[in-house]
Amino acid sequence: MRDVRRANRASLLTDLFHGGRQSRQQLGDTTALSQASVSNLIGEMIDEGLVEEAGLVGSDGGRPRSLLRVAPDFGYVAGADVTETRVLVELYDLAMSRLAVAQYALPGRTPDPCLAAEKLLEGLDAVMAEAGVTRPEVLGLGVGVAGVVDQSGDAPVVHSQPTGWNAVPLGAMLRDGTDVAIHVENGAQAVGQAEMWFGAGRGAGQVVVVLVGDGVGAAVVRDGRGHRGAHSDAGEWGHTTLVYDGEPCRCGARGCLEAYLGADRVAARLAGATGLEAGSDLLTRVLADEPLTDAAAQALRQTVGYLGAGIGGLINLFSPERIVLGGRAGLALGERFLTEIREAAARHALRHPYSRTRIDLCQLGPDAVAMGAATLPIARLLADGGLPAATGPAPLSRAAHRRALARDRT
Repeated sequence: MRDVRRANRASLLTDLFHGGRQSRQQLGDTTALSQASVSNLIGEMIDEGLVEEAGLVGSDGGRPRSLLRVAPDFGYVAGADVTETRVLVELYDLAMSRLAVAQYALPGRTPDPCLAAEKLLEGLDAVMAEAGVTRPEVLGLGVGVAGVVDQSGDAPVVHSQPTGWNAVPLGAMLRDGTDVAIHVENGAQAVGQAEMWFGAGRGAGQVVVVLVGDGVGAAVVRDGRGHRGAHSDAGEWGHTTLVYDGEPCRCGARGCLEAYLGADRVAARLAGATGLEAGSDLLTRVLADEPLTDAAAQALRQTVGYLGAGIGGLINLFSPERIVLGGRAGLALGERFLTEIREAAARHALRHPYSRTRIDLCQLGPDAVAMGAATLPIARLLADGGLPAATGPAPLSRAAHRRALARDRT
């Protein structure tokens, strides 16, 4: 019976989170639960502070019905992005409003895992302090990283050949430093979930989210679920071969897509064509020029060609409804050359699957990994119906405590 109750709460909470404000009757219709079950379970969640009334809607001939929503201040979630050069930590409420941000530089091109973990914990403390949030109010910290994340053990382990992270027990390292629940995921997978929930993937069942930045990766989403492969290592699109025995890649192979599309390789190509100094902002600076010089235009056409070829391969392999292009370099190129990227993909994809695939830009911005990582503890909350892992009542949030005190006073 506890499992049934948890499942029914999860159904209601998930529908309310993704569907927005709804009445009890609407929730009964969309979840196929009886009105009695809906009323009882919603009553529980209101008492816990997890759900709150948020306005009224008219009804046919009767009293207006109360609209419900997930209470934004029931708890808070932190999301982090660990790249080769920085750690970014953000704090959100349950309405996904960003409340605080902390950012730290990482030296070198192969970040030290211990330093990254230290900065993640420092960033978590910093965003909580900035927002005035205490540890018990934080439902979890989600962390997006480059590379393969092995979820098979008690704590996530990261494998990333390009950054030299070999079986780094990042989950355990973070758990040793905080009692906040820790979730670690591949950055592209995290963005894929966020884009499916809030962005360019909404309403589609088969989507591939492509990230082009310092590294290159992809997340394949089928029927709302990320495809992780048999051993949690699917999605390393950047290390598929574009050119046989081509340019050396940081992973140790040659001819990988990342060897032609990684941010440092794009910057080097542009520097060679324009004579400008290579740097992390060179692509942005070149794209800001109007008109482009002939040399810059030629280098960018080559880059767009590589990107289109890679996307064409994804279309042939997965035949998705949508390809969503994101990442700092991906968005910078897409905002200027989306038509050319689509044309290049069409040249490298079979006509029929290409004709049924839409190529769009990520809607959540270049720093979507941190936001995507913040959805990881929310997904856990929804799946558990707002109940803790152990049996027993859900803890009251700060907002619920305030409401209980107000009731006691009256």
